[in-house]
Amino acid sequence: MKVVSTIDKYIPAQACSLTIGTFDGVHVGHRKILERLVNNAKENGQLAIVLTFFPHPRMVLQKDTEIRLIDTLKEKEILLEKLGVDVLVVHPFSRVFSRQSADTFIRDILVNRFKTAHLIIGYDHRFGRNREATVEDLVAAGDTYGFSVEKIEAQEIESVNVSSTKIRTALEKGEIKMASKFLNRSFQITGMVIQGEGIGKTIAFPTANLSIEESYKLLPADGVYFVSSQLDNRCVYGMMNIGFRPTLNGSQRTQEVHFFEYEGNLYGQKISVNLIEEIRPEKKFISLDELKKQLQVDRAQCMAMIPAQENKK
Repeated sequence: MKVVSTIDKYIPAQACSLTIGTFDGVHVGHRKILERLVNNAKENGQLAIVLTFFPHPRMVLQKDTEIRLIDTLKEKEILLEKLGVDVLVVHPFSRVFSRQSADTFIRDILVNRFKTAHLIIGYDHRFGRNREATVEDLVAAGDTYGFSVEKIEAQEIESVNVSSTKIRTALEKGEIKMASKFLNRSFQITGMVIQGEGIGKTIAFPTANLSIEESYKLLPADGVYFVSSQLDNRCVYGMMNIGFRPTLNGSQRTQEVHFFEYEGNLYGQKISVNLIEEIRPEKKFISLDELKKQLQVDRAQCMAMIPAQENKK
């Protein structure tokens, strides 16, 4: 999949099937649209193109928003590529861009820049300055410029009963299994393994401490989670603590993973961690010994879940 950083840098090679959206989470509802996009492009000898925006429009247009995103841009790229998208165009969203008229957007971007032959869009999609234009305006413009518009009807989207907002809410509550159901995959956290304080080693629970570069990445509620990662080309299970380490009087939120049956050196490596199930909320213990006892219980609980995960493969 080719990734293009702005609309202006996209050089059209052939006609395309195009869809537009933020696609945060690339969840099961999004996938219905994206699968239609890819299938239509293949059937008609077109490129399957996704036009998305970063920052998220709400970050720009709603001053007070504290929105966090389910996926980083890189995570989204990987998911879209797996679905068969040919080109991902990530355009910088700004107030200036948002003020562009609908007519200009259609003529200069959809027609002249992308050579759009087929546009797939949600029934409630609005665009242009002050979100003045509707799907019906796109259909009319398609008749004028010679592209077709496929509208995803309300009942088809609502039948999936999922949204990025629902997934964010589930994650904020630590409901990993619910979020994974909506995503149809594991929620993932990607970060660089950095040097920690080494306290885990002293109680026989060494951890890989993750530094997450993208401040906009949504993290689930503080707590302990059953997780897995691909390390050295094999699946390794473990448990992850997200939170402030109250037993150690921590002042910064950290993400630490204790992997089972793994002894490799991960410092300086970027790894992805799949969250499978929530184990318990984070809590403060009266001593390191009490913390160690609880971690032993947590580990046993997680290891008991491994056979079920292996059977799903």
